[in-house]
Amino acid sequence: MAGKILLVEDEPKVSAFIRRGLEEEGYEVEVAYDGPFGQRLALSREYDLLILDVILPGQSGYEVLRAVRAQEQEMPILMLTALGTTPDKLQGFDGGADDYLVKPFDFAELLARVRALTRRRGKGEKGRLLTLADLTVDTSAKTVSRNGLAIRLTAREFNLLELLLRHQGRVLSRAEIAEHTWEEAFDAGSNVIDVYVNYLRNKVDKGFDKKLIHTVVGMGYVMREE
Repeated sequence: MAGKILLVEDEPKVSAFIRRGLEEEGYEVEVAYDGPFGQRLALSREYDLLILDVILPGQSGYEVLRAVRAQEQEMPILMLTALGTTPDKLQGFDGGADDYLVKPFDFAELLARVRALTRRRGKGEKGRLLTLADLTVDTSAKTVSRNGLAIRLTAREFNLLELLLRHQGRVLSRAEIAEHTWEEAFDAGSNVIDVYVNYLRNKVDKGFDKKLIHTVVGMGYVMREE
C-alpha cells in the first residue's frame, strides 16, 4: 500500500473521482463529507496525508486545519479548494497547510503533490540540530528555540526556517525558496514568500538585538550573523 489518505470533500462526484484515482495508484482512501466528521477522523486515526477542502458543511476547512494542527504537527496537509487568491492561500499556509492546490485541477498534478507529501512523511529523518548564534532548530522534534526560549511556528514557517538555516550564509532567491518550500507552481508576481519571511522575522528576530534573517535587495534572503 502506498499510504493511507483522509479526503475531506463534500462534493460526491469530486470525492469519488479523487478516491478512485488514488486507489488505482495503491493508496487507501477514507472520505469525510463534512468538516466535523473530517476533524474527528483526522484526530482519532493515523493517516499519511490529509486532503482538505475549504468550503465544507458544519465547519470550514480552515477551522479543521487549525484544530488538527493544534494536536497533530507531523501529518502533511494539502488544501484542495476553488478559493485561489493570495489571501486564501496565506490563510491556509498560516494555518499550517503544507501545500495548496486550486480547483479545477489536473489529476496528474494532484498525484505528484500527494507523492511528494507522502514521500516526505515516510522518510523518517533522523534527529538533527541546526544552529546559528543562539538559535536552535531540531528537525526531528520540529522544535525551535532562541536563547532558550521556545518559538512556535506553523509547518510552513518551520520549513522556510529550516531551508534558510541549512543554507546559512548563502543568499536564496524567491524562486529557490518557492521550489524547495512551496512545492507548487510559483507566481513570480506573488508576495507570498515576502509575507512569510516577515512572519518568520517577527517570531525569530523580534526582540533580539542580533538579527539573523536578512534581505539582499534584488537577490533574496539569507540567514547569517552580522
